[in-house]
Amino acid sequence: MTNVTITWENDMHFVAQGDTGHAVYMDASAENGGHDSAARPMEVLLMGVLGCTAMDVISILKKKRQPVAGLQVLATGERAAEHPRYYTKIHLEYVAYGDVDPVALARSIELSETKYCSAIATVRGKATITSSSRVEPASAKPT
Repeated sequence: MTNVTITWENDMHFVAQGDTGHAVYMDASAENGGHDSAARPMEVLLMGVLGCTAMDVISILKKKRQPVAGLQVLATGERAAEHPRYYTKIHLEYVAYGDVDPVALARSIELSETKYCSAIATVRGKATITSSSRVEPASAKPT
């Protein structure tokens, strides 16, 4: 069981805290009563998907002894026009840096997306999940 609490700070600023004790701050835009001082809840949802799959992919690549120097995963989400404005489509773009075998990267992504990533499993069915991947030289890794 996981326990998470969110506490209202002021205006539309909230702080969420889970079992680990680490905090995540959330806020709304000025036009929605906030101060634009933190991520929006739907951004945090996508960040959770990215964190889950990125950790899986790195773990699998390391087990495959791939010389991965870096990994970046970018998400693009499309939301329903009407409330509750859930994600209808999420595209994940995986970029591995280093001398990584593209086939090993693709298999690692497939395992994450179909077997291991609980965040993807949670949103799948509501959102269509697609992905793409590529390998770049280690020297191209963002700092």
